[in-house]
Amino acid sequence: MTEMYRFHVRGRLDTNWSQHLDGMAIEPQEDGTTVLIGSIVDQAALYGMIIRIRDLGLTLLSVSRVDKRSERKSSE
Repeated sequence: MTEMYRFHVRGRLDTNWSQHLDGMAIEPQEDGTTVLIGSIVDQAALYGMIIRIRDLGLTLLSVSRVDKRSERKSSE
């Protein structure tokens, strides 16, 4: 089952980084950090994304699963 995840990293990433991060949506934040949001198919893919973030030299600040119900409510 595919789940949506939010990865919060230090620094501002350009949208070009999406190609290096499996097409994750890139949302620069006003505080100089970046939020990456996208689908993760399983736990192995989750660990793979965390390793990719590390290998790209990014500082991972947090990881959270996006609750689809709360996302639906906020978009209504």
